[in-house]
Amino acid sequence: MSAGTHNRLLSAAQDELVRGNGSFEMQAVAKRAQVSVGLAYHHFGSKAGLVAAVVEAFYGQLEIAAFDGFRAPSPVWPERERSRILAYIQFHYAHPLAPLMVGSLSRSLEVQDVEAAFTDKQLAGGAHMIAEAQLQGILPMSVDPELTIALMVGGIRQALYGALKREPRPDPQILADKIWSFMAAALGLRN
Repeated sequence: MSAGTHNRLLSAAQDELVRGNGSFEMQAVAKRAQVSVGLAYHHFGSKAGLVAAVVEAFYGQLEIAAFDGFRAPSPVWPERERSRILAYIQFHYAHPLAPLMVGSLSRSLEVQDVEAAFTDKQLAGGAHMIAEAQLQGILPMSVDPELTIALMVGGIRQALYGALKREPRPDPQILADKIWSFMAAALGLRN
């Protein structure tokens, strides 16, 4: 299957998931992508395989938007982390699948393995980032990197879930500032 057909199927599945509030029929995806339903099944194996591929694409895009540019230790570590939170929020606000990803779709079996792998990577990277900041003297050594990052990731996710459900949504900068205030306190930083 060509990359163009693959991408059309992923885009069509994403659109159908949004339209169907977390569910779709393969026939509708194939029609939207202008391919046969058999081709969709052949490439992804099943509806669950296609959903998993859409979720992997979502998390790949999130990785680029909110994590790739924020890896290196920095003397302005707090500002970098505050910017990362804002980028994370802005990505979710802009992505049409985000309300489902932090809501109902996150509970589906097709999504859980992909999401767990992304979360594990996020937790490992975050714990390493906190430990590095401790070695640089930016964060106090009393902070437990693994526990703290788990609380941070969970807290940000729940705050985002609440924000995405509201109409109107909170201003992303204000939301990022509020989340950062909470995170800075958890990290032992002065805001």
